[in-house]
Amino acid sequence: MKSKVFGLFLAALLFGCSTEDSEDEEYQNIPIAFQVPSNFPPLVYNLSSNPLTEKGFELGKKLFYDGRLASDGLVSCAFCHIQQDAFTHHGHTVSHGVNNAVGTRNAQPIQNLAFQNVFMWDGAANHLDMQAIIPFTSEIEMNGNFTDAVAMMKADQEYRKLFKAAFVNGEVNSANMLKALAQFMIMAVSSNSKFDKYRRGESGGTLSQTEMEGYSVFNQKCASCHATDLFTDNSFRNNGLAVNPAVDDKGRYRVTELEQDKYKFKVPSLRNVEKTAPYMHDGRFFTLDAVLNHYTNGVTNSATLDNSLSNNGVLGIPLTNDEKVKIIAFLKTLTDTEFLTNPQLSEF
Repeated sequence: MKSKVFGLFLAALLFGCSTEDSEDEEYQNIPIAFQVPSNFPPLVYNLSSNPLTEKGFELGKKLFYDGRLASDGLVSCAFCHIQQDAFTHHGHTVSHGVNNAVGTRNAQPIQNLAFQNVFMWDGAANHLDMQAIIPFTSEIEMNGNFTDAVAMMKADQEYRKLFKAAFVNGEVNSANMLKALAQFMIMAVSSNSKFDKYRRGESGGTLSQTEMEGYSVFNQKCASCHATDLFTDNSFRNNGLAVNPAVDDKGRYRVTELEQDKYKFKVPSLRNVEKTAPYMHDGRFFTLDAVLNHYTNGVTNSATLDNSLSNNGVLGIPLTNDEKVKIIAFLKTLTDTEFLTNPQLSEF
């Protein structure tokens, strides 16, 4: 059955209170029923600790698109996470922040995060409620300050009303701010691609022969890392990228300081991968062809190289040109147009 994550939510919006109501008039806050798509693994996020509600989601959405949270009043979360590009910073090798500051890593997509237990390229966050702290406080991203953000929100009538409706204690504070942002990200579920419909036996889910053959090759040569219908095993691996000496990003090692974690990065989901270029943690590849060429003849050996990329001294994954064409055809079936255009996730 097609995912109905937004079913009750959409109905609830029809009866939501106007934002022009007086501040003393309370919003009606309606729970959102979250349904796990039938072809997905179990939910990881504990919804009982942060129950999804109409106003909690609405608050999180307002926060996500509000540039006033940044030190320059402009750079919102959405600045680097654009919906039509699966909430990535399309075309930018690495993200740009306040005062045109340039980071060192490519913005990851925001999709299906409630099914993951660790976040960021290096796993610096292990809870979705805490993930937003990193970009919010980063000097080269939003350069935000919680004291200033809370003061701004307390001075905003709409924020005061939403916080009051969204949470039992009704407080405008950083904890509730982070929970609301988490609710928005939880609801960013991509589960209605052509591939999903194929997996669930739904109308519109017929794969062509080329796509089916690509799926077969993918399962043979790629699915050990890009596992399940989320297309990631949430592990950290060194995939043989040549080190950029100007940055020397050691990946997971920056968090654990363990030698075995040097140059390991989180395996990204391949959902909507057609829309999320450029690729890799530093955005070095601009096409899917370039990515596959890396795996066939560009893998660099090192002490922590993933075992799957070294077979009896032979580096990489053997792929013919025909297999590459078929894999890319299959990967394009992971594009979820409904997700990329869902008005409930859009700013306006």
